[in-house]
Amino acid sequence: MEPQAASAVLLVRPAAFGFNAEAAQSNVFAHAPSDADVQRKALAEFDGLAELLTDAGVEVLLLDDSPEPAKPDAVFPNNWFTTHADGTMVVYPMASASRRIERRAPDVRNLVEQAGFDVRRTIDLSGSEEDGRFLEGTGSLVLDRFRRRAFASLSPRTDADLVAEFDLQLGYSTFVFEARDPGGRPIYHTNVLMSLGTSFAVLCPEAVAPEHRNSLAGQVEDSGRTIVEMSFAQLRRFGCNVIELRSDKGDPVIPLSTTAINSLRPEQLRLLEGFGELIDVPIPTIEAVGGGSVRCMIAEIHLPRR
Repeated sequence: MEPQAASAVLLVRPAAFGFNAEAAQSNVFAHAPSDADVQRKALAEFDGLAELLTDAGVEVLLLDDSPEPAKPDAVFPNNWFTTHADGTMVVYPMASASRRIERRAPDVRNLVEQAGFDVRRTIDLSGSEEDGRFLEGTGSLVLDRFRRRAFASLSPRTDADLVAEFDLQLGYSTFVFEARDPGGRPIYHTNVLMSLGTSFAVLCPEAVAPEHRNSLAGQVEDSGRTIVEMSFAQLRRFGCNVIELRSDKGDPVIPLSTTAINSLRPEQLRLLEGFGELIDVPIPTIEAVGGGSVRCMIAEIHLPRR
């Protein structure tokens, strides 16, 4: 069985981090900076994450972004590929044309194979971009890897037919639902409002459409997970954008941003700490300008080792 938490991850070191106006049209978390020095600050924050994960015993594979053409969101590789325990790598269609140049499947394959992992097949769904249909990796799909289940909130970046195609190709069954912000707009990515660990789930119920709320919570509880509920105010501070990983000793570690940690009430913090060591990652520039947090920066490596 595939474990929920990976012990190896891939990160992309940004070369031209910045505000992506096209992507920000559907991502209300991204804001144009007043500071022109965002690349330097983002690079320091990125290196801090890589160091914290390494110190926690997580194997970190680093892929350097290329300076040209500029890819302001390259630091978020989880949106364009996933890997799986049977040796599959999936490549995904991206809603923003400016982000499609981030896809570097051959480079990822070379890097993971050099690290001793085995890629046995590649499923490329990116052709659906020509039809205006998108599915943005673990932004769109929150994966329950052990049960081969997934959760997906529909949005301009998450197409129901592509979710069905993913299920067919990977042998998954996905619970599809709707989630909206207080203004009625679809939440752009599922991982903004929920995350799954081995024994816990972080979820913002008030963001889920009322007609789907009880069913979604029931699906999560049926998996045996404890739900850590977040408010919409905490969602906006990336409180749901967390990930569980495993150290080289097999211990669970839970990276989340300083912004997210500071949004938690004491009882929520204690509850999460019961599921693993929390790793406090300060990434204020990446969050404010890129509109994504720690989970978005991490592409887990679930491939078999050679």
